[in-house]
Amino acid sequence: MSANSFDARSTLRVGDESYEIFRLDKVEGSARLPYSLKVLLENLLRTEDGANITADHIRALGNWDASAEPSQEIQFTPARVIMQDFTGVPCVVDLATMREAVKELGGDPAKINPLAPAELVIDHSVIADKFGTPDSFAQNVELEYGRNRERYQFLRWGQNAFDEFKVVPPGTGIVHQVNIEYLARTVMVRNGQAYPDTLVGTDSHTTMVNGLGVLGWGVGGIEAEAAMLGQPVSMLIPRVVGFKLTGQLPAGTTATDLVLTITEMLRKHGVVGKFVEFYGEGVGAVPLANRATIGNMSPEFGSTAAIFPIDQETLTYLRLTGRSEDQLALVEAYAKEQGLWLDPAAEPDFSEKLELDLATVVPSIAGPKRPQDRIVLSDAKEQFAQDVRDYVEFAGPDEAGEESFPASDSPAISDDMPTMPVPVTAADGTSYELDHGAVAVAAITSCTNTSNPYVMVAAALVAKKAVEKGLTRKPWVKTTLAPGSKVVMDYYERAGLTPYLDKLGFNLVGYGCTTCIGNSGPLPDEVSQAVNEHDLAVVSVLSGNRNFEGRINPDVKMNYLASPPLVVAYAIAGSMKVDITTEALGIDTEGHPVYLKDIWPSEREVEDVVASAIGQEMFGSSYADVFTGDAQWQALPIPTGNTFEWDEESTYVRKPPYFEGLTMDLTPVEDISGARVLAKLGDSVTTDHISPAGAIKADTPAGRYLTEHGIARRDFNSYGSRRGNHEVMIRGTFANIRLRNQIAPGTEGGFTRDFTQPDGPVGFIYDAAQNYQAAGVPLVVLAGKEYGSGSSRDWAAKGTALLGVRAVIAESYERIHRSNLIGMGVLPLQYPDEVTAESLGLTGEETFSITGVTALNDGIPETVKVTTDTGVEFEAKLRIDTPGEADYYRNGGILQYVLRSLIRD
Repeated sequence: MSANSFDARSTLRVGDESYEIFRLDKVEGSARLPYSLKVLLENLLRTEDGANITADHIRALGNWDASAEPSQEIQFTPARVIMQDFTGVPCVVDLATMREAVKELGGDPAKINPLAPAELVIDHSVIADKFGTPDSFAQNVELEYGRNRERYQFLRWGQNAFDEFKVVPPGTGIVHQVNIEYLARTVMVRNGQAYPDTLVGTDSHTTMVNGLGVLGWGVGGIEAEAAMLGQPVSMLIPRVVGFKLTGQLPAGTTATDLVLTITEMLRKHGVVGKFVEFYGEGVGAVPLANRATIGNMSPEFGSTAAIFPIDQETLTYLRLTGRSEDQLALVEAYAKEQGLWLDPAAEPDFSEKLELDLATVVPSIAGPKRPQDRIVLSDAKEQFAQDVRDYVEFAGPDEAGEESFPASDSPAISDDMPTMPVPVTAADGTSYELDHGAVAVAAITSCTNTSNPYVMVAAALVAKKAVEKGLTRKPWVKTTLAPGSKVVMDYYERAGLTPYLDKLGFNLVGYGCTTCIGNSGPLPDEVSQAVNEHDLAVVSVLSGNRNFEGRINPDVKMNYLASPPLVVAYAIAGSMKVDITTEALGIDTEGHPVYLKDIWPSEREVEDVVASAIGQEMFGSSYADVFTGDAQWQALPIPTGNTFEWDEESTYVRKPPYFEGLTMDLTPVEDISGARVLAKLGDSVTTDHISPAGAIKADTPAGRYLTEHGIARRDFNSYGSRRGNHEVMIRGTFANIRLRNQIAPGTEGGFTRDFTQPDGPVGFIYDAAQNYQAAGVPLVVLAGKEYGSGSSRDWAAKGTALLGVRAVIAESYERIHRSNLIGMGVLPLQYPDEVTAESLGLTGEETFSITGVTALNDGIPETVKVTTDTGVEFEAKLRIDTPGEADYYRNGGILQYVLRSLIRD
């Protein structure tokens, strides 16, 4: 019950129903707040308890100073939690382990139960092994169940063992698309109250739901677990960046072009840790599907959220996707009553402002390794010619004016572009040449764009026009179609477009994230062999949101984000060396060149198909039995009991060691001494570099572990599928094939120097960490700017902690990873301004001591002292930013804090 200090409790009547609400206009200053802060204000009014959430907190939000730096901590209580299976499985593993720990400490295991609705969508496990055939989908589903049977049984147990926990089975859709099409409420109704739908999710792209006016963002799995267990999320009232939209998108551009433009602008502006909110007359011209696409990319520009207020377009989408008329009436009435309905002419107080005229957007792609590196489509060929030199053995004239090449065979130069044509014979006996820039993967994938019917229909129309002219994809291109929900295939079928996509090889491979998260599956053997034997810099083109190094496919060095219709075009062109805006994509049946403009659909053509082929009944039928699953899911045997029966032989689900030896008494925080550097890293090291992801190679510590446990190489599966087994995951932490550890120069991947041995030989990071732990040596990681950017990967923090890392010292952090490190008991430190490891002369061979940490026992010191055995000394900023984070650290982590709190209650 709310303390109701502001007399905000009131009643809203909608039709025949009455709901308790908490009126925002009871708080002075609320009317001028941005939409997102109004949602937070309502959250505080409703959950005010006089202790964690007080009248002063509410007053501070009402008096928000838009220009001030964030300093006021508040406690946000999300209405629900959403998960995907990669991050959700370890969440359920931890909850199951907490039940046992509570029991061992004399508490009631049933206390470990979600107190807020928690929904998990299994979407990250399908791999695009099979492609280009009519039965690709069926084969991939069969393989998925074969690989993941143990995990799926575990999740079925969880669905039965825990209240308020639901699972959307495999083969249904991608979590964020299922969220906006079905799970999102926009306005929640619970226990007679109506209030804004809010959430946290275990995937950074949870922000996709911001397009529906739902405030939510990605958190680490450990933070999501705490939210499920009733713990509020500690946060500072953020700065809010107002992004004004005017005008309309010009013909020939797509939502993808818009979002890549916005990503570039906001990343350049700097929005890490801030809310972004869209406003202005142009908002009404942005369809809900485009809003969702923009919200989805929030992590790529670094903001916590990127939200659109509720308006008529919101209601139109809710109606289209099958929400009830009663729900629509409630959303409209509530939003208008609370001042949450968009006024296009209004301009709330914002901390900072940007503006974009939609008419200035041009066709674009982004790459080759970061989503914010936008390239105007007409410049793509020229930009590739420059960027590819970072990936191949190539050198131009040296200072003496002579050609300088490495000792190995050098590539030739054609039109000032490296080239190394390699003859390849395909399995069917045909031959072709493979070269740098060849499009090895063309994937329509990821909820970012597959949730958007305009770009999906555009892609299918490009395919239709291409097929009608006799064009085909190039034989070396692996083409895949992985929609975010079954509705996509329904409207393709109704519009008669599926055969054209199939003809180009874009057969359905699964309803899941596939390529965007590294589940692209293997390239054809002959392509993979040519790429690896000749070190070819081949590329992927995908309609996803992430293109970080090593993420998409281990054989593919360069990755480009593009709209679905451009994915189809590049599959036909077959190379980044083709300027698809001016050069022919191919030759038609009459011998004439075919250009992109010849097969690009008009805006009217796309809109006509969308209008005629997509109907409300599609969403109703697709989601009618969304939690039931197919026959394979229903046939899985379900373990029983409210505590899980761990299988000691399992290599998928194992009981983690987080609570071993846990007592109710806190162990005082101690300083760190005699620490060694496990890794010295540069700028923009992402959680994709840190967290285990992708395929497991046989000659790695994780591969050795599986082999030792009797697992055949073909059954290794991916790291993501084995996230419920900490033994596999710690062996894959810091093991990304593109990681460059500066204390092991000349290496790429999970290598370091082991200073427990004479001369510090180079070896696997996991093996060195085990030796350090055996010797009682704590570890630190040194890093540059934007450390931990990328997905909200809890295992980037869990693996770091389990390897024995006690502290990370970086120039700056991405918000989620810094929070996750604290949640696992790892100290995040930051160099002083303008100071770097290089300016201090740090090599990573030093021994470190960190003092002043003990002050955390009584408060939060601003800095701690870092010294080395070589005489380097500096005051590092302590990046524990709130009292709540300090509590987590004192307890050894957020799970330990929650466990002790629940037992005391």
